[in-house]
Amino acid sequence: MSVKIGNGQGFWGDCISAPERLVGQVPDLDYLTLEYLAEVSLSIMAIHKEKNPDLGYARDFIESLKSLLPFWEKGQKFKIITNAGGLNPKACARACIELLEDSLKRPVTVGVVVGDDILHLIDSSSHFDNLDTGDHFDSIHDQLVTANAYIGAEPIVKALNAGAEIVIAGRVADPSLTVAASAAHFGWSFDDYDRLAGATVAGHLIECGTQVTGGISTDWLSLPDVANISFPYVEMEEDGTFVVTKAPKTGGRVDEMTVKEQLLYELGDPGSYLSPDVTVSFNDITVQEEKENRVRVSGARGRTPSDTFKVSVSYRDGFKAEGTLVVWGDKADEKARKAGEMILERLKLSGCTYDETLIECLGMGDAVPGLVKGDCEAIESVLRIVVKDPDKDAVERFTKEIASLVACGPPGTTGYTTGRPPVREVFGFWPCLVPKGDLEILSDVIEVNK
Repeated sequence: MSVKIGNGQGFWGDCISAPERLVGQVPDLDYLTLEYLAEVSLSIMAIHKEKNPDLGYARDFIESLKSLLPFWEKGQKFKIITNAGGLNPKACARACIELLEDSLKRPVTVGVVVGDDILHLIDSSSHFDNLDTGDHFDSIHDQLVTANAYIGAEPIVKALNAGAEIVIAGRVADPSLTVAASAAHFGWSFDDYDRLAGATVAGHLIECGTQVTGGISTDWLSLPDVANISFPYVEMEEDGTFVVTKAPKTGGRVDEMTVKEQLLYELGDPGSYLSPDVTVSFNDITVQEEKENRVRVSGARGRTPSDTFKVSVSYRDGFKAEGTLVVWGDKADEKARKAGEMILERLKLSGCTYDETLIECLGMGDAVPGLVKGDCEAIESVLRIVVKDPDKDAVERFTKEIASLVACGPPGTTGYTTGRPPVREVFGFWPCLVPKGDLEILSDVIEVNK
C-alpha cells in the first residue's frame, strides 16, 4: 500500500498557512515534510544566533506547528519531518516541546538530529577548497560564519523508528526528507539504491512546494485558481515508483509539463544526481499522466553514494547598499545611466571607491543582460545603483548621496519614497566537501506529555 508524503514549505519565507491547508485538504496524509533551508538561510540564522544563543532556527516552524495541533487532537496521524532546526536543532526542539506541553493534551515524541554543523572541523585540508573555483580555503578562513554538511536520511529514519512523530534536523539535503519518510515506512535498507533513487526523485519534485503544481511554470498564466495553488504530495509505492498529485478542488495543476520542468530544476548531470543517500540516474525516468492532476514517475536508478558530504560554508564578505530612483520621460534609459555614473564619479572625487559597483536600468532589459536586443523605447526606468566594499564607512557614504539626484539629476527623476538605503552585511557562499567518516551524526528522541 502506498504512503502519502506531502511538502508544506519550499523555503523559509514560503506561505505560512500552507502546512495547515495541506493537512486539512489531505486528511489521510502520512508524512508532512517542511523544507526551510537555502544557502542564505543559515547566514540569516547565524545573525539571529549571535544576538541570542537560543535562536538560529526557523521560528516560523513553531507557528506552523501550532496550527497543526488541532488536527492531531482530532485523530489525524501524520508525522512531521523538517530541517527547520537550521543552526540550532536543539533550541528548535525546546521551543517545539514547550508548545506541545502547553497546547497538546496527548503524549508525543520529538526527534532531534544533530551533527551537520562542522565549523569546528574546518582546517586547511584540500577537501575544503572551493568546489566551483578551486580557491584555497585559507583565503576565507578568518571570515567564517557557518559550515554545515548536507546530511542524509538515515538519522531521521532512526528517530522515526524510535517512535518520533516530529523530527527536527539541521542541514539535511532537501530530497532526504522524503527519502526518510519512505525508508522508515517501508523498512528499506540504505543499500537498496533503486528504491532510494525513486524516493530521491520524489523529494526533488516536491521540495520546492508549489513549483511542481505550476508555480513559476512556463504556463503560469493559464493556471486555474492561482490564489489557492496547492502544495503537492506524492503517493510512494514500496518499489520506489510514485504518483505526484495535489488535493482536489485546489488551484494550480499537476501534469507532464509541470513535473518535467521541476525534474530539470537545479539539475546538473542527469546521469549522476548526487545526494548523501544515493547517486541517481534520471536518464531512464518515465513521466506519464494517469488522469487529471495525477502523474506517475518511474524508472529512477540508483548506485552507491559518494564517501563525502557536500558542505555549505558562509563567510563575511564586506558590506553593500543599493539605492533606487524612477527616471521618467524621453530618453529615460540614457538619463538613468548617466545619473548612476554621476553618483559614482562624485563619490570617487570625494575619495570613495568600491570593490564592486553596478548600475541597472530596470525596464530596459537589464534584469537579464544581453537578452533584449537593441534600444528599449520605454519612457520610464528604475535606476538601481549598488556598491559593495569591505569598508563599511565608504558604503555608508554612498547611501547619503542617492537623494541628491532628485535636485541635481535629470528631469523626470522621482520615486525616492523609501528613504536612505540601509547598509547590509554581505555573506559569501563557499561550497566544499567533507569525508563522511569525519562527522558524528546523532539522533535522539524526547517524550512529551508522557
